[in-house]
Amino acid sequence: MTWSREYLPSEERVIGGAPADVAAVEHRAAELVYLDGAGDEGGGEPMRHLDVAGCFMTYYVVPRLELVAICQVTPPVA
Repeated sequence: MTWSREYLPSEERVIGGAPADVAAVEHRAAELVYLDGAGDEGGGEPMRHLDVAGCFMTYYVVPRLELVAICQVTPPVA
């Protein structure tokens, strides 16, 4: 299998209405697949959090499925 990323429950639900920089979120998600995915041995915190282009992104890594699941992207407060 090859590592991949996925929005859970769906891309529309996670980033659909957010005025976030979607390109920056996509770029960072691709990096996570490479950086966190390839080196993850199943340990560590279940949920991980990042600041991406001023947005707060929540994700977790599922080594058994070779998946980085992005659960939430919260835009900055205006």
